[in-house]
Amino acid sequence: MSALGKLLIGLGLVLVFFGGLLWLIGERGVSLPRLPLDIVIERPGMKFYFPLGTSLLISLILSFIFYLLSHMHR
Repeated sequence: MSALGKLLIGLGLVLVFFGGLLWLIGERGVSLPRLPLDIVIERPGMKFYFPLGTSLLISLILSFIFYLLSHMHR
């Protein structure tokens, strides 16, 4: 059970780090770039943004990280 606790603490620290990083980026007015698969629909009085490409990229990165973490404990 102690390994699970360490993993949760590590993931919490990673979330705090990235949350702080995103907060600092937002404070400086820097926006993240739009990837090719991100969907943007702009009409008068409405703007719809669905970050499909960004979601896929984040999913791939997290899947790779969890794959590495799962194979480190063997």
